[in-house]
Amino acid sequence: MQKEIKYVGFYDSYLNKQENRGYTLAATNKMDYICNVLNRLGYDVLIVSPSRTKNKRFYKGKETIIKEGVRLKLFPTVPWGNKIQKLFSLILEDILLLIYLIFNVDRDETIIVYHSLELRSVLRLAKKIKKFKVILEVEEIYQDVKKFSRYSKKEEYSTIDAADKYIFPTELLNEKINRNRKPHSIIYGTYMVEKDRGQKLKDNKIHVVYAGTFDPRKGSLLAIKAAQYLNSNYHLHIIGFGSDEQIANINKLINQISEKTKASISYDGLLSGEEYISCLQRCDIGLSTQAPDASFNHTSFPSKVLSYLANGLRVVSVRIKSIEKSAVSDEIIFYDGEDPQTVAETLLTVDLSNTNRSRDVVKALDKRFLLSMKNLLECQDEKNI
Repeated sequence: MQKEIKYVGFYDSYLNKQENRGYTLAATNKMDYICNVLNRLGYDVLIVSPSRTKNKRFYKGKETIIKEGVRLKLFPTVPWGNKIQKLFSLILEDILLLIYLIFNVDRDETIIVYHSLELRSVLRLAKKIKKFKVILEVEEIYQDVKKFSRYSKKEEYSTIDAADKYIFPTELLNEKINRNRKPHSIIYGTYMVEKDRGQKLKDNKIHVVYAGTFDPRKGSLLAIKAAQYLNSNYHLHIIGFGSDEQIANINKLINQISEKTKASISYDGLLSGEEYISCLQRCDIGLSTQAPDASFNHTSFPSKVLSYLANGLRVVSVRIKSIEKSAVSDEIIFYDGEDPQTVAETLLTVDLSNTNRSRDVVKALDKRFLLSMKNLLECQDEKNI
């Protein structure tokens, strides 16, 4: 019988999309990969997700099989309607998660938790009551991305400090917040190499893709603006996620830039699973654009970079410290600043005839992380992993 480890985070399956529960594609992709690593290390995984519906109806809680070795537990969720209903939904999910952790996690049991501001108080209270161990997966410091009250800032760091071990996206983040030098592991993104599907487009164009969030602070608008400086040999694909307003702004800007450029631009929607992989592999270059001076750039690693490399794409990225100091920096073509014309000029310099070894680099990172997670789960002292 395999050991089981619980993995707490906002997660849901695309197959359950009718319930419209809140989660982000970037988070679920990384959680899926870490589940894969845990399976290879001999663990079954139970994902415990407090994701709540955004629909105006009730859904029962349930437990489903994601794949062999990975199950998903979802709690009952109530309608997301007026302010009172929304508040009740938030409180209910907190209570259900707290009850679950208290009655289903043993003393000294180790669980993995995906860091979220919504879990902070519940996690610390349950940990204090049951004395279980937490490996906290910290992808970013949320107050580096968005302004919060002094209380929320203090709460975030209190939750991070309460963890026993960590999973970080960069060494820079470890250096910043792991002040007590607790055991940790580093993972830039998903190291799941995707085999070549042989789906490159044969239309004599160079296909560039921006995949990710449409949050204007994260670079999607800059990617589209760069297309006005490309020629007719290029096609820019935009795929990703955002609010209704953000998606509307994306489409509006695409229409505006399309009138100024000979390059093609298309919004290909929110894709996941095989559709997402197929879209990437039809392209030649992956684009990672964001404001170089944003505070989160020093501690977070753009997950899209690893997705591009794992699918055999060349990568053009803004020059930021977290990527420059990473093990994949030699595979990245950097540009400086946030001028759309500079981005375009860098894209024009990419030589697609050179041998591409991106998949080999990702395979090596996968082996390294597998060993690192094994050590992290087995270590009992305060040495770094």
